[in-house]
Amino acid sequence: MTSEISIAVTLGDDKMPAKIEWKAPGAGIDDLNAAKGLLLGLWDGKAKEALRIDLWTTNMMVDEMNDFFYQSLIGMSQTYQRATNNAELAKELKEFADKFYQKSMDALQNNQ
Repeated sequence: MTSEISIAVTLGDDKMPAKIEWKAPGAGIDDLNAAKGLLLGLWDGKAKEALRIDLWTTNMMVDEMNDFFYQSLIGMSQTYQRATNNAELAKELKEFADKFYQKSMDALQNNQ
């Protein structure tokens, strides 16, 4: 069985992502859904290195990017816990995410 996830990126005249859309028919998400950002990480087991695609649209606001990174870090801590069963390091990653989020919110308020 094969499951596919499709990602379509529309570029603006400046070659920056103007629109990101995705769908996953195998998971019941048959229609394209809009996204403002994308963090895709792949592990190359042969080369032993992480490969990444990080994209965000020109209309993604800084507060949305802060939320996106915070939620991504929290998700990584949960995934790390499930994958390694290392509760201590997963907790440290979550604590880092919480501190990161608070500092990002403080920085936003100071820049307003």
